[in-house]
Amino acid sequence: MEIEKAFQFGVILAWDDLAKAATPCLVRIEYVSEPKTPLDNLSVWFGKAGGYDDLVCDYWKESASAHPGGITFANGFSSGILAQTLDFIMKHQDQFTRRPEAGRHGLVLIYPPAGDECKEAATWMRGVPDLATHFGCSSGQKAA
Repeated sequence: MEIEKAFQFGVILAWDDLAKAATPCLVRIEYVSEPKTPLDNLSVWFGKAGGYDDLVCDYWKESASAHPGGITFANGFSSGILAQTLDFIMKHQDQFTRRPEAGRHGLVLIYPPAGDECKEAATWMRGVPDLATHFGCSSGQKAA
């Protein structure tokens, strides 16, 4: 599975937590990494109507004097599901692929879950031993 798809599934499963603040138009994940090297950090942004964005969280694989390691939520956001999923993905990057044409700047756009996306995300999560907890999904659907 591509790492971008895993990020998408993690956000879909955390959608209810993120939507508590307001209804997002989209969530985006941004990262910078040299091709063929592991990601060191990423940022998750909450896109609102009118083109305004709020930082949801930053994730740093390693701590440094400028930042702690792991996830740091901002602007009143919080999600145990997102924290657990991002932590797993970032610590197990070798289990995911990245597109060969992936450049230095990565961007993943995640729109409100529709159709079977919640079920797909929950099925993926149940198949990952470290993430095998059952989580719900928004849009009136619950992961089965």
